[in-house]
Amino acid sequence: MDEKKFLAGQFEASRAHLRAVAFRMLGSRTEAEDAVQETWLRLNRTDVGDVENLGAWLRTVTARICLDMLRSRKLRREDPISEGEHDLSSEAGTASYDPEYQLAMADSVGLAMLIVLETLAPAERVAFVLHDMFDLPFDDIAPIVGRTTDATRKLASRARQRVQGTSVSPEADRARQRKVVEAFIAASRDGNFEALLSILDPEVVFRADEAAMRLGSEAELRGPTAVANAFNGRARGARPAMLDGALGVVVEAGGRTLLVLRVTLKGDRIAGIEAVAGRDSLAGLDVTVLD
Repeated sequence: MDEKKFLAGQFEASRAHLRAVAFRMLGSRTEAEDAVQETWLRLNRTDVGDVENLGAWLRTVTARICLDMLRSRKLRREDPISEGEHDLSSEAGTASYDPEYQLAMADSVGLAMLIVLETLAPAERVAFVLHDMFDLPFDDIAPIVGRTTDATRKLASRARQRVQGTSVSPEADRARQRKVVEAFIAASRDGNFEALLSILDPEVVFRADEAAMRLGSEAELRGPTAVANAFNGRARGARPAMLDGALGVVVEAGGRTLLVLRVTLKGDRIAGIEAVAGRDSLAGLDVTVLD
């Protein structure tokens, strides 16, 4: 029992990092949570007594699960299509044309990289994410993708060349997104209704979890007018932050986090806002408040 409690504690300490790794690979919060949950199940089925670095072991397992999910996703998209439909996937790519998927990936890595990452083969994508985003050595990535170290280095290099061919660097795109979030906070705090409307996408959707609803939020709002009314003059204590590696907003009160806003951008406008105030959800987030 003590060993199980220890493993559970170690897993919870790594959960935010594992979620961030999975989110960047898969571009879907739901799939990322599924991958992390599968990692937990495998931990419970495996004797890890001889594992020297449990955190590295968990990351490796999560990465392998994500690689399998990417390959499965690619195979599904290569199934025959019915007459009259267009095949939008490339032979080597993993392109997704689900709008929710695209917005989630844009939230994670920036709009400028979205299309490029979606064209990468699964092994290329995993190698690039683990090395360029999480600084994992190629010697550690090679067993995950089933290649030699040199071959893995080439996978990441090919991916990097495609990413560097984008018209906007990830840093510049992240800075642009941050300006949008900061403009939203400022307009809300100042009660500038017109400015709020200009920042919100015509099809913006706001959703709140049960805890946020108890704080006074509506369960769901649609359209810029309704969302702007909800936030007009209500951003006191709000600060831009990174939430599991994606831009968002932290709202603090009395020295503690009251809730967070997960923000989805579509171009230079906010297309989705999710208010999260549940204690368990907040505890599982990797939050970095931006100065």
